[in-house]
Order: sequence, then C-alpha cells, then structure tokens
Amino acid sequence: MTNILVTGFEPFGHTPVNPAESVMRVLDGTRIGNAEICGLLVPNNFFESIDVVTAAIGELHPQIVIMLGEYAGRAIITVERIAQNLNDSTRYQLKDNRGVEMQGEPTIPNGPVAYRSNLPLRAMVKAMRNAGVPADISDTAATFCCNHLMYGVLHYIITNQLDIRAGWIHLPQLPQVAALAENIGTPSMSRETAALGVHAAIEAALGHTEDIDEPILSKPQI
Repeated sequence: MTNILVTGFEPFGHTPVNPAESVMRVLDGTRIGNAEICGLLVPNNFFESIDVVTAAIGELHPQIVIMLGEYAGRAIITVERIAQNLNDSTRYQLKDNRGVEMQGEPTIPNGPVAYRSNLPLRAMVKAMRNAGVPADISDTAATFCCNHLMYGVLHYIITNQLDIRAGWIHLPQLPQVAALAENIGTPSMSRETAALGVHAAIEAALGHTEDIDEPILSKPQI
C-alpha cells in the first residue's frame, strides 16, 4: 500500500470556509489504485504548520505529498512550481491564526532562495483539463502561509534526503465564500469540481515519475 499525504489548511483571514480543508476531507480515505489518500488538517500558522506536516511525513512515510491552499482571485486550479524563502504577509494585511505577521523574513535563515516542486506539473495540469477542470501551472505561491509551508516541507524532504515527491495546489474560493458581500466578483469553484481536479492531478502524479515533455499552453496567472 502506498500512502499519499494530502494536507488542507483551516479557515484563515477573510476565508470562513477553506476549500483546501473541504477538498482534503472529500479525498481523505479514498484510494487510487493501490494508493491510499491520507488527509491532514493543518493550522494556518507560521512554523507550526511545517511541524505538523513534517511530523505526519515521519509517521506515514508517504510517496507523495500534495499540499492544498486557497488563492482568492484565481479562477482555476493552479499547481505551484516554486516556493521562495520569504514571508511577507503584511502586504496582504494578513496575520496567521495566532495573530503573527511577517515582513521580509525567511522561513529558513541562510536557506536556499527557493525550492522547486518535484511533481510532474505538466502531466497534472493536462490530466485536470482532460477531466474538464480548468487548471494551470503557477510561478508564484505568494508570500503567506501557503508558500511558507511549501518551502518548509520541501526543505525538510531535501535536507533529510527523503524519496518523496511534493508540491502545492492552489484552489479558488468556494462559491459560498465568493457570495459574501465583501467578495462579490471574486471567481469561485465548487468543492466537487475542485476535488475532481485534485483527484485527477494525484492520479497523474502516480502515473508519471517524470513529467511529460510537451508544452501546456497558458496565460499569466495572478
């Protein structure tokens, strides 16, 4: 049996229901072939989030780690290519759920400037599009807790020389959140559509140890 760890952030900031948690709960306990998806709810806090996920990696020994988060303003699912060693939540006027804000501070002092996901991103996007779910590759995971956790987990995997493929998937807001007066006009995606997309992406990751060598046509993402 192969374990796939899928993490989802809890509500945060102006997001009372996080699509990451919703999709994680849909997928938790399901199987793709001989692989079982193990869901994990992650606190939306700097550093604590890294500790929670790395502890789960040590317990479950997953082959793949897929981390989920919300990116308000994006209309499609985006797989992140890069996590940078920089936290700058004040630019979004956001604090984590402990009330901590960071500005221009690294996740790992003297760590590499960035890490790249080692998931087959093109294959995952192609699979999601084939499933009827709009998706693309993104080159910015922003500078809040999503980027922070992605960087911290990749740093843990690389420094401990673990044979694990890991990366981040951003989801649009849920319709009930986009329907709030303060969010009117923000793109949204249903939990069911987002879960279908993430399922297809995981299936592609399982089927491709190396990424496909064909271009995935795109437009710049916010």
